[in-house]
Amino acid sequence: NKTFCSTDWPVVIPNELFLILGALSFLENLLVVAAIVKNRNLHSPMYYFICCLAVSDMLVSISNVVETFFMLLIDHGVLVVRSSTMQQMDNVMDMLICSSLMSSLSFLSVIAIDRYITIFYALRYHNIMTFRRAMGIIVAVWLVSSVSSAIFIAYDSTAVILCLVVFFLSMVILIMALYIHMFALARRHARRISSMQRKQSSPPFASMKGAITLTILLGV
Repeated sequence: NKTFCSTDWPVVIPNELFLILGALSFLENLLVVAAIVKNRNLHSPMYYFICCLAVSDMLVSISNVVETFFMLLIDHGVLVVRSSTMQQMDNVMDMLICSSLMSSLSFLSVIAIDRYITIFYALRYHNIMTFRRAMGIIVAVWLVSSVSSAIFIAYDSTAVILCLVVFFLSMVILIMALYIHMFALARRHARRISSMQRKQSSPPFASMKGAITLTILLGV
C-alpha cells in the first residue's frame, strides 16, 4: 500500500501571481524615485543612495515581469521561441537579477556607512560626503555590479560563485557591524540621559533627547 502525504503533491504558483507582485513592487519603488526626484529638500547624498536602492529593486521587478510575461505567452501558444533565443533571454534576465542584487546590497552598505558618518562625524559630514564623492560612489557601484554580473553569466564556474558568496557575506557583516556600533552609541547615550535624569529630574528633556537619537539611527 502506498501512502500519499501532502509533500507528494507539488505546490504550483501561477505565473499571474508573480506578474502582479512584480508590477506592484515596480510601482512602489517608482513612487520612491519620483518622490526623491521631485522634492528638492531630498536632494542630498543619503537620498541619492536611497533612490539608487529603489532603482536596483526596480530592475528585479522589471526582469521578473518581463520573464513572467514571456512565459505566459509561450505557455498559451501565443509566442513560439527557439531554444537558443530562450537561453539568451534567460542569460539577460539572470544578468539583470544578479546586477540588481549586488547593487542593492552595495547601496544598503553605502547607506549604513553614510549613517555612520552622520552620527560619528556629524561636524565633518558635508566635507566627507560631498556631492562629487556621492556621485563617484554611485557610478562605481553600478559599474562594478554590471561587470560582475556579466562575468557571472559568461563564466559559470565555482570560483565566480564563491566570489559572489564572499561578497554577500562581507556586505552583510559590514552592515551588521556598523549598526551594532551605532546601537552601542545610542545605548551609551541613553545611559547618560538616565544618569542626568536622576541628577536633574528632567524626564521630558531626557525622553526627547533619547527619541531624537533613535530617530537619527533608525530613520532615513
